[in-house]
Amino acid sequence: MGVIKDEELRKRYRIYLRLERGLTAKTAEAYEQDLDKLYEYCKQTKSDPVHLKDEDLNNFVLSTFNEDSNPRTQARIISGIHSFYRFLLYHKYIDADPSELLDMPRRELHLPDVLSVEEVDRLTEQIDLSSNEGHRNRAIIEMLYGSGLRVSELVALRLSDIYRDEHYMLIHGKGNKQRLVPVSPEAERWFGYWMEERAHWPVRPGAEDYAFLNRRGAPLTRMMVFYIVRDLAAAAGIKKTVSPHTLRHSFATHMLQNGADLRVIQQLLGHEEITTTELYTHLSVENLRDAIIKYHPANQ
Repeated sequence: MGVIKDEELRKRYRIYLRLERGLTAKTAEAYEQDLDKLYEYCKQTKSDPVHLKDEDLNNFVLSTFNEDSNPRTQARIISGIHSFYRFLLYHKYIDADPSELLDMPRRELHLPDVLSVEEVDRLTEQIDLSSNEGHRNRAIIEMLYGSGLRVSELVALRLSDIYRDEHYMLIHGKGNKQRLVPVSPEAERWFGYWMEERAHWPVRPGAEDYAFLNRRGAPLTRMMVFYIVRDLAAAAGIKKTVSPHTLRHSFATHMLQNGADLRVIQQLLGHEEITTTELYTHLSVENLRDAIIKYHPANQ
């Protein structure tokens, strides 16, 4: 990939944090502040963040630890570094991740927001099906929640990758890895309605095979999907921080709560490591604890 200015790179990283990682504004801002520290370190050492090696990152991390030895701050800084270089690797700015060997100090587990089934229902009830985008937006929600897609996977989805007769779709995930994902009956139904309407929409040259379009006939963007989900959550009165990634978390959590095998969920989500999927076992345990507090008579 050609040379890209720091300002443009950081703008793209900011979008990545909010949309693909699904981080809150506060957490994303903390990650960006940590990136400021990395850029300051590079300025002092006359180096380029994109071309740092693992030993450079170790020296940077050690320099920040001398300033603040708080384990939670240390963990967040390292997490921010991992996030930045995963972003660079995913978007092919680099060929290898120099942050892989950075050790993460022990810290408390962060559990992402998850919607209840009732909240998901409230979300979909806010969609105005009489509007031009109504069936499209309902199909988007059903794809995100019904199949656990990342928002980047949703906007990149092609009609030629959806096998409606077989009820599967071919998803191109992180690192260009492909996986087959079943299409839920609800998603199939609403996607069918959307396809009937899509036939009457304008389509820009080059966008003919994209599953989801904006009203000008161009492929839908991640930012637009973020706004759609956010606005629906606000209209439904949901106080949690809700993004497209929240629907992916909710999909996995509800699958686990209803007895799905963790390995099945791993495959559906496209997680390379089972340890990433194991996060949802912690979410499930948290729900069990809430149930005890709420329903056991000793806690009334």
